[in-house]
Amino acid sequence: MSQEPRAPLRARWDSRTAFVFAAIGSAVGLGNLWRFPYIAAKYGGGAFLIPYFIALFTAGIPLLILEVGIGQRLQCGAPQALGRIRKGFEWVGWWALAVGSVISFYYATIMAWCWNYLWYSLKALLRGTPVPWAEDPGKFLFETVLHRSEDPWAFGGLSLPVVLGLVVTWLAVFLIIHRGLKVVSKVVMVTVPLPVILLAILLVRGLTLDGAEAGLAYYLTPDFAVLKDPQVWLDAYGQIFFSLTLGFGVMIAYASYEPKRSDVNNDCFIISLGNCGTSFFAGFVVFSTLGYLAALKEVAVSDVAAEGIGLAFIAYPEAIARMPAATALIGVLFFLALLTLGIDSLFSIVEAIITGIHDKWPIGRDKITAAFCGVGLLVGLLFATHSGLCWVDIVDKWMNCFGLAVVGLVECIIVGWLYKTGELRRWLNSVSEIRIGIWWEVCIKVVTPLVLIVTLVLNVIERLRVPYGKYPQSALLAGGWGVAIAVVVIGIALMLIKGTVTAGESDAGNPETGEVK
Repeated sequence: MSQEPRAPLRARWDSRTAFVFAAIGSAVGLGNLWRFPYIAAKYGGGAFLIPYFIALFTAGIPLLILEVGIGQRLQCGAPQALGRIRKGFEWVGWWALAVGSVISFYYATIMAWCWNYLWYSLKALLRGTPVPWAEDPGKFLFETVLHRSEDPWAFGGLSLPVVLGLVVTWLAVFLIIHRGLKVVSKVVMVTVPLPVILLAILLVRGLTLDGAEAGLAYYLTPDFAVLKDPQVWLDAYGQIFFSLTLGFGVMIAYASYEPKRSDVNNDCFIISLGNCGTSFFAGFVVFSTLGYLAALKEVAVSDVAAEGIGLAFIAYPEAIARMPAATALIGVLFFLALLTLGIDSLFSIVEAIITGIHDKWPIGRDKITAAFCGVGLLVGLLFATHSGLCWVDIVDKWMNCFGLAVVGLVECIIVGWLYKTGELRRWLNSVSEIRIGIWWEVCIKVVTPLVLIVTLVLNVIERLRVPYGKYPQSALLAGGWGVAIAVVVIGIALMLIKGTVTAGESDAGNPETGEVK
């Protein structure tokens, strides 16, 4: 059975640049600033770039081309695209969106923390006073902002600063995407280059500080001996996979709004290299400043190096507080950079979800967006409780280690082994300036699946062997395995709910036309 192509009725990006900027904005997030530099420094400095770029060209770019390719060719979101490639696999797309939903709920909470720090930095700047975390950055985060409880089950009350930050975050997401691509196209032209400009300003400041050279030496000095460690290679692949927003359904959704004959391969190389370049650049910003902090404390750079929340809300703010001048201004620039890095990633995840729902059920976009943002705010209240940090940590670990990795693995199996990848590759080459060879099929069929399988097996063994984060087993079962299982069930349930699948429903489509047979 054939259908009329839906492309003429589908919304479109304002330009190719808008699509590329949006995709880069989705890929470049908080992890580029607070995870890549730490991992690179930990695993051999400059030597880490070897496994990192090998992972980029054997897993990152191939999987990105796959997601962008099927989204653009089939002109629909992740559930419908995977369902059309192989009947019965629509649930995988819903699973991806369910994982993305969970991640968006706690990602918005981290954004809420950033709003608080930006607010306090602005107040200090306007009043000409020191930043409020100057005496003890850890105490400020855990007591003033989070009111932290170390027991996951001791919820206590809600942290009002975090709740207010959540409201601002979800309101911003709603305003950006509820009207569709016209607004998003304009927003990304500001929010994508702005953090790079802010990071450049922070880098200039960092390079003028005493100790910056030691920090950069720690970041870049190569240690080729670490390349013998298999964990280094696995972490390189993991960093590439998660930093490119793969497995969320985002790239499939974003590409579905491109004209069917748009260049896929070239755009994917630009997006991937833009993401990796930002990560590498962020390392200079982070370690020039951490080198200064280490010099002040008269300790090694490794003693102040941190990743994730420890870097963004304790180590770097402490360095800001100890700077000789303009500390509040540096705080404003840093947390504004975090917010602009994070907001693109957050609304891209939500956009993928809205696209999947809108493609299947004839519900107004405004209503879907408002409903999801409302749900996101309500669920986010769990992460705004006194034990919210514990739940952010637990859920994040399981969603990243298991949720996204399994989605990526199943995507490779569906497209690599249940679909004619040779025909898909010929179609990709027919619309692209850069032609991909047989290496792409080998990566999709063999390399990426093997890496993901090994990573998943090792993660499962590790989680069964050692309780994560010394949390009680009941919390790990609820927030870890429980949530992971729940997203699978939700994915299957959403597939079974009947709807008007506007993007088509059937078995594999024709790679040359994108129409369903």
